[in-house]
Amino acid sequence: MVLKYIKDIIFLFMTVVGTMGNMTISVNYMFSWWGNPEKKPIHLILIHMASTNILILLVKGLPKTIAAFGLRNFLDDIGCKIIVYLERVARGLSICTSSLLTVVQAIIISPRASGWSRLRPKSAWHILPFFSFFWILNALISMNLIYSITSTDLNISQHINEDNYCYFMLEIEKIKWIVLPLMVLRDAVFQGAMGGASGYMVFLLQKHHQQVLHLLNSKLLYRTPPELRASQSVLLLMLCCVFFYWTDCAFSLIISISLKENTLMVNTQDFLTLGYATFSPFVLIHRDGLLVKFWHTQMEKLRKCL
Repeated sequence: MVLKYIKDIIFLFMTVVGTMGNMTISVNYMFSWWGNPEKKPIHLILIHMASTNILILLVKGLPKTIAAFGLRNFLDDIGCKIIVYLERVARGLSICTSSLLTVVQAIIISPRASGWSRLRPKSAWHILPFFSFFWILNALISMNLIYSITSTDLNISQHINEDNYCYFMLEIEKIKWIVLPLMVLRDAVFQGAMGGASGYMVFLLQKHHQQVLHLLNSKLLYRTPPELRASQSVLLLMLCCVFFYWTDCAFSLIISISLKENTLMVNTQDFLTLGYATFSPFVLIHRDGLLVKFWHTQMEKLRKCL
């Protein structure tokens, strides 16, 4: 019983704190977007990523928290389909947006003499078609959930644990073998692009580090360009994404091949599903010093008022 209460508190904590963190990121970059005459594509991507994380936390964390606190059958059949469908779409959007963020950042810091510089977005609005493609792609891949998901209030007792509010109907589970290869292909393509772009950024950062050492040895004052500092933040985000993604996949595989349901494993996988959406905004907040900048701005405004 004590462990159940701890689990409930963790779900609630991750949902609330993660939502607040992503709202901070979203609002901060929205102000930077509208207040800066130079519209940066990275800011637009980060706003979309934060919005996607908020969607994950609301459709996954909030209903899971409500179910964990004992409110069963709070969703009807249509509500179940919408919640689980949006959860799957948001997860795919998170992978696609993270990959786009890494690729665009790698292109931005690439030397102008390289061929990659030709792919640099000339305007932030050139990023919008990618968002439309991501939404359409993930919406189509997740269409099977509309037919495969139902509510637990339909007098069905099998394959339901105490915290479930929706479940997969076994007689329609064959559809997943059509959709599963598409999901694997999507993840492989975007994870591969993310890995390649991350490796390229590591190479450029290492090259930059060697240049810095040379300048320091020459006793010249040198400051790291903001593009490279942003690249370091993006790499930390990607490490966070890869960790939670592959750990989630490992737990999913173990649960799938397990002969009996392991509550601890299922709960751990739920935490991992929320992990990236919860912790990724704080990587940016800490790395970019957003809170320090925010309080500094507020203090300046207060001084002017006084």
